[in-house]
Amino acid sequence: MGVSEQQVIDALRPVTDPELHLSVVDLDMIRRVEIRRGRVNVTIALTVAGCPLTGEITRRVHEALDPLDGVRDVTVQLDVMTPEQLDRVRAKVQAMRGGSSAAAGIDGSHGGGSQGHAHGQTPLGHEQGRANAFMDPASRTRVIGITSGKGGVGKSSVTVNLAITLARAGHEVAVLDADVYGFSVPGMLGIDDGPVVRGNKMIPPVAFGVRCMSMGFFVEEDQPVMWRGPMLHKALEQFLVDVDWGDPDFLLIDMPPGTGDVALSMAQYLPASEVYVVTTPQDAAKRVAQRSAYMAKKINLPLRGVIENMSWFTGDDGKRYELFGRGGGEALAAELGVPLLGQVPLTPAVRAGGDAGRPVVVADPACEASQALAAIAAQLVERGRSRVFRSELKINS
Repeated sequence: MGVSEQQVIDALRPVTDPELHLSVVDLDMIRRVEIRRGRVNVTIALTVAGCPLTGEITRRVHEALDPLDGVRDVTVQLDVMTPEQLDRVRAKVQAMRGGSSAAAGIDGSHGGGSQGHAHGQTPLGHEQGRANAFMDPASRTRVIGITSGKGGVGKSSVTVNLAITLARAGHEVAVLDADVYGFSVPGMLGIDDGPVVRGNKMIPPVAFGVRCMSMGFFVEEDQPVMWRGPMLHKALEQFLVDVDWGDPDFLLIDMPPGTGDVALSMAQYLPASEVYVVTTPQDAAKRVAQRSAYMAKKINLPLRGVIENMSWFTGDDGKRYELFGRGGGEALAAELGVPLLGQVPLTPAVRAGGDAGRPVVVADPACEASQALAAIAAQLVERGRSRVFRSELKINS
């Protein structure tokens, strides 16, 4: 006999939120239960996106459901509550504990450690009034989104090495790893320690002169991130407003491949950002990269250029071998009406440096890949901002 939805709910009742210490059932965090042939899919609605203890919540759900008779497999998906649902949660917590929201532990006055639940980092219902410094017309930061049409073209390697090159040229540089599902930047930078919390802000760790923030600091290496669009949207917002970025010259954003939710959120939260597309020489990669480029145009993010990666491999005989064909980057740039900023050769040191947490521009700055990346970074600086926002120019209503 199969397990019923009511049995699943009853089994989840002892599961508590790691910080509020109240039942996820009583807090109405169980958004959906789906059962098919013994496979149970549970959707948990978190109070905020980017919660560092999502792994703990997932573990507790598995511990409660895995032993049930008739359960063959358990999948936990995460969603985020709406403002109205957050208000109801606050009221329930106050009623359960017989006090104010401060006594209930949801006013942001607790959870000061870097491993605290996101309730402490982003108070329930306190979304209003938190400033995104990068939307300030007076901000000097150039926000650069590095995107690609598909995965596997070396977008993250290009982002990390460009960031370090810019930092070594004397610029203040930060990287936001917005590839929530495939985060890799902390590993490439060799960062083991996550951010620390100071006051109400997270302080990003620094490696090779580059500040970094990533979802990789908040989930285990082998833990999949199963989020719907609203959670991605909220996570990007938190990375922008709840992190003390300082006042960098450049904020490089390693975007997820494709044309999904993060790109749409960038248009809202970072309207002054500019986009560069990474592709490989082959025609198939070029065709897919087009979609990412056209999306940037549709959401009014200026497309500034194309970077071709894995352009050739130089053998021990000194001959160039074009393993992925040729001309894809040049053709894409011509079609889009933007420059081809450069071609980065396929070098084993790029892969080895990323795996070891010592990127190629650090490990071997004289190699041809490092030199190509240095030339691209110089062009980024030389080209300047795509849009200039002057704080003295305001429209009076």
